[in-house]
Amino acid sequence: MGRKDQYYNKAKQQGYRARSAYKLAQIDDQVGLLAAGDTVLDLGAAPGGWLQVAAERVGETGRVIGVDFQRIDPLEDHDVETIRGDMTEDSTTEKIEEAAPEGVDVVVSDMAPNMTGEYDLDHARSVHLARTAFEVAQDFLDSGGNFVVKVFQGRDLDAFVADVEDEFDKVSIVRPDASRESSSEVYVVGIGYLTAPVSVGETRTVTIEATGEDGDGIAYVEGYTLFVPDTAVGDEIEVEVTGVKPRFGFAEPV
Repeated sequence: MGRKDQYYNKAKQQGYRARSAYKLAQIDDQVGLLAAGDTVLDLGAAPGGWLQVAAERVGETGRVIGVDFQRIDPLEDHDVETIRGDMTEDSTTEKIEEAAPEGVDVVVSDMAPNMTGEYDLDHARSVHLARTAFEVAQDFLDSGGNFVVKVFQGRDLDAFVADVEDEFDKVSIVRPDASRESSSEVYVVGIGYLTAPVSVGETRTVTIEATGEDGDGIAYVEGYTLFVPDTAVGDEIEVEVTGVKPRFGFAEPV
């Protein structure tokens, strides 16, 4: 039995609306994308396979919002909110803002362009959609949030991945087993959205205000925590940022 038949039949048997549901499940199993209680925004959500998996994995304490320009039939077994709209239009973004005014924990996107058969054109269109999803993620993700987006392999993939790497703590490229063998699709995954007011290599003058458990000094930049070794409370020094995490970073005295 071919891969296509395997996952198509499995989806029918297990009640998933699309075989693509297994792609999200496999990505989550591999990288830890979803957690109980998360708010998830699914872009290009029709017919709803990813919505089903997301709802199962965030549980009753979580929340799932699906967006697509196509109608999404209600999911009887899951409490999922749907928005009908085109992700390239501002009016759709406004609807998302109304649905998730406090932001979301995870943005997922399985959007794909209408295929023309011209590989370079299809790749370019997929990158455009991926960048649209990336912009939405930057607008709505909370600090430390996660992101996954489909994109076709090609000449613009590396540049897109580099841009995602600038915004997330960890970035990887995943090809789930449920992807068809003939497909050029991969999924770019960003874990730990960075919203720090500092960046690696930047220098700042800071005041050490506390001491951490390991003895490092602690400074605050716009509420963001920087750990600085070999310093004491009261020191006012210039430091260079050496590492950035979603909620804290590291710096060395200059």
